[in-house]
Amino acid sequence: MSSSGRTSAADRPDVDRIVRRVRDISALPHAALKVMQVANDPKSGASEMKQAMESDPSLTARVLRYVNSSAIGLRQRITNLQYAIAYLGVKQIRNLAMTAAVSDLFKRDDALGAYTRIGLWRHLVAVGICARLLALRQSMADFEDVFLAGLLHDIGIILEDQYVHKTFAEMMGHAVEDRPLVDLEREHFGFDHTRLGEKIAENWRFPDGVLDAIRHHHDSDQYTGDHLRTVRSVEVANLICTLKGHSAIGLKCVPFSRSAIEGLSLTRDDIQVLSTRLDEELRSNSELFNI
Repeated sequence: MSSSGRTSAADRPDVDRIVRRVRDISALPHAALKVMQVANDPKSGASEMKQAMESDPSLTARVLRYVNSSAIGLRQRITNLQYAIAYLGVKQIRNLAMTAAVSDLFKRDDALGAYTRIGLWRHLVAVGICARLLALRQSMADFEDVFLAGLLHDIGIILEDQYVHKTFAEMMGHAVEDRPLVDLEREHFGFDHTRLGEKIAENWRFPDGVLDAIRHHHDSDQYTGDHLRTVRSVEVANLICTLKGHSAIGLKCVPFSRSAIEGLSLTRDDIQVLSTRLDEELRSNSELFNI
């Protein structure tokens, strides 16, 4: 660490080495990655999803518990995984399985100033829900994919915390309101959570739209790929949730993106309505925080 508080270039962690460590330790369970693979394969369906889920009884039990929660509001209890898949569809089951699997990364809550792991987890769920609301508003057919992109957009932050914790803790000691987190990360790590998250997500074979949202949720104006509405939806959802107090690191450090808001044709009134609807959705989906 230099006298200025910046991590020297020689002391900075190597992003590719971190990716190898995450891959070797298998941060996500095999069943969850298999579920993702099945959902990505257009030739796979309900029977393949059922087989993938059943390889992890604990994961299956958690998904079924949520399916039978008040958030879904079923008239009759579902205890059969095949019925659950038929009722909700492969992609929503995938999302629930990934939510359950990723939540395990946050089980031990550490606080570093304003940052807490549980606070970051609540941010991820909130952004997923808000991004899905934006996708539905735009009549996007792949709104469940947009939820997944929102849920996973900041996966790089928790991996920084867990795999390069010393440098992450030093960095959080310099975090202040209104200073973009990516700037602080580049000073201390030499990279930011969007780059680390994208590299990990590539290894985990996440869908292209999710990869793009992870990498570009702070700079959709620089994005030129095929998933612009997804990337913009996640960027705007990230901003709305942060301003509402559901921030990634406990501080409001997300730059305002006029281009993303205008790109989604959102007015001030639209955002106000969306903000109110988000509060309702967070209440009705509160079980997701503890899946």
